[in-house]
Amino acid sequence: MWNQIIRSNFLIKLRSWEYWPFGIVQFPIIIYWLWLSLRARSFTFFSASNPGIPMGGMFGESKYDILKKIPSHNSLRFAFVKLPATVDSILQLVQEAGLSFPVIFKPDLGERGLMVRKVNSKRDVEKYLSEIKQDFIIQEFARLPVEMGIFYTRFPNQEKGKVTSVVMKEMLSVTGDGKKTLRQLIIEKDRAKLHWQTLKQKFNSDLNKIVEINQSIELVSIGNHCLGTMFLNGSHLINDTLHEVFDRLSKQIDGFYFGRFDLRCASIEELYKGNFKVMELNGCGAEPAHIYQPGFPLWKAIGLLLEHWKNIFLISRENNQRGIPYISFQEGRKFYRTFKQATNGQN
Repeated sequence: MWNQIIRSNFLIKLRSWEYWPFGIVQFPIIIYWLWLSLRARSFTFFSASNPGIPMGGMFGESKYDILKKIPSHNSLRFAFVKLPATVDSILQLVQEAGLSFPVIFKPDLGERGLMVRKVNSKRDVEKYLSEIKQDFIIQEFARLPVEMGIFYTRFPNQEKGKVTSVVMKEMLSVTGDGKKTLRQLIIEKDRAKLHWQTLKQKFNSDLNKIVEINQSIELVSIGNHCLGTMFLNGSHLINDTLHEVFDRLSKQIDGFYFGRFDLRCASIEELYKGNFKVMELNGCGAEPAHIYQPGFPLWKAIGLLLEHWKNIFLISRENNQRGIPYISFQEGRKFYRTFKQATNGQN
């Protein structure tokens, strides 16, 4: 009884601020944004942080348009699906793009892993089409073992930028002991237990099977914190080589100064050589995600988020002084409404 209380979802989340509601952690950041808005005389000053991305990448940007900006060496193959579409038309598009299952389906407008799915078969395509309510992207599944997020920052008046955050991602998984069922292993792992309602549907036919000793089962293959992925602080990997690699890449992306590359690579050594595949590039709406490592001090995380917003302000102001206008509040509100309409009802 006591163990059930201690391991209730409520107390699991209460003990770790990484699970707290958005508004609690972000409250001091919102106050700081209001102060910066007064200084900039614009509530949407952040729109000038990345002139090559609508709204600077704060919300509602087309992922497809951004993927087209990634240099071919670091790009995965992808295709765009305009709704309405049929299963047969999508299967043909997959073939024409030189892709094969599994592939990744993701909304063109989305956030926090919403409706991002690994699609393995025609049946999965049918299911996705029955749920998706907006245009989406078909992307090559990156068959590389290391998934990371690299945050890059460059001030417009400076020749060189730098990597300011590295997050390493550990996919949600369980390992068998030859005695417990998959159901038991999921329930006994706090991070997996929080996603029980989704996992019990996904693994319905396997829940009562004994998992062999040392057999690892990946429960979620999408590297998103909201889906159970563990984020780990990889800041020790930052060095001059990493700065140079992402400085070189970022300068090839028109109008980009500030954001996070979500990528996969074969190894850290290959990362330093510039050999990796970018799955997604997020603008100023992205965060230095290493702060979500379990046990990371909340006060330190808030401090880094405040610095993060200070950089958005400084970059935006420099670009504004160079002739890049801030998007008006009315235009920003219209853009936001379009974004919310596109994502409304998706889960």
